[in-house]
Formats: sequence, C-alpha cells, structure tokens
Amino acid sequence: MIKAKVRFSLLALLLPLLLNASHILKNDLLNPQASKLIENMGNELAEKTDIHGYVIATNENFPVKFNLVTYSKKYEDNMSKPYVVLIFAANARLTEKSTHRGRIALIPSSTEVGKLYDKGDVIDATIDVVASKDKNTKEDKFNVGIVQGFSELADQIANAKNVKMTTTIPNDTRYIIRALQVVVIIGALLVFWMFLFRPIYMRIRHGKRK
Repeated sequence: MIKAKVRFSLLALLLPLLLNASHILKNDLLNPQASKLIENMGNELAEKTDIHGYVIATNENFPVKFNLVTYSKKYEDNMSKPYVVLIFAANARLTEKSTHRGRIALIPSSTEVGKLYDKGDVIDATIDVVASKDKNTKEDKFNVGIVQGFSELADQIANAKNVKMTTTIPNDTRYIIRALQVVVIIGALLVFWMFLFRPIYMRIRHGKRK
C-alpha cells in the first residue's frame, strides 16, 4: 500500500513535466526519426537559452487568409514562455485560384523573442527542401523541411544568445547558395575587369610610357 502511494505521488509530480516535455504540439506529418530530432533540438535549445521551441505539423485544410496566430493560441496551455512556434500547414490554401498549398508561420511569444531569429531565413530553410525537384516523396520532403527549418531556428536563437547548439543539422542548401553567390560576384568582377577596367588601365599605363 505504501509503495503504491509512493508511486502515485511520483507520477503526480512527474506528470506535468511529461505533459510539457514535448516540443511537437501537433503531428500529422512527422515520422518518428524526424520527431526525435526535433525533440532533441528543442530540449537543448531550452536548456541553453531558456527559449522554448515548438512545432505544429498539420495537414488541416485551412482556408485562404486563415489566421495562424489565433490558431496557435489553442496550444498555449502546452507551451512554456518565452517561446516560438513553427507552424507547417501542408494543406493551407494560399489563394482562391492557386492549386499550390502550404503555409509556414513563425509565432513568437513576444517581440523580444522575434528579434532573436531571421524569419525569412528560417522559412527559406524549410521551403528549399520542400520545393526541391527530386525523387523524394512529398512526405519525406515535409519531414526534412520541418526538421531543417526548426534546426535553422534553433541555431539562430542560440547564436543570438552566444551559445552553440550540438544537435542541430547544418543547412547545406544555405551554404551552397552562399557559395554560388560568391562565385557569381567573383565572375562579375572578372567580367568588369576584362572588358571595362583593364582596357582603361592599359590605356593609362601605355599613355604614361609615351
């Protein structure tokens, strides 16, 4: 009887922690592997920065201009402040005529939290994977895209707090794009040099020799 009471007391103490432990508030899309990665990143982020990251991965058919901020409020009882929640709505309608579906939203608990990350970069990190044209299934792209987006979010918050994450995933797409941008800039500079500045330089140089 005493053991039973002890177990019940421990369960009563641990139950609130267990209920609030999950960083995934709704999951219609994520497989167990992706879920585990997000949980690991969310735990580390909260431990190192005191910012709580959450994910809502839903396949609900939201209409055009559906208010995702209002939608997120129904999960507030399961979130600890300060927080930011990444919403991936795979079937949300964009326009009345568009056949494309899908919306991504980042909702912070305050403007201060919103300043810790670049919304555009996080959304791009998610979309880059989902919009890529390859042989992966739509479900696989959703999983990779959500994980990559949450990883980018966690990394940016950690950087703003001057700490280093160890469970996040490098955004290869971002690095590739930046590398390509550098190549394009260098190429443009070479073109300017060959066809504009070099002829001027040569004329000035030969003119001085004369």
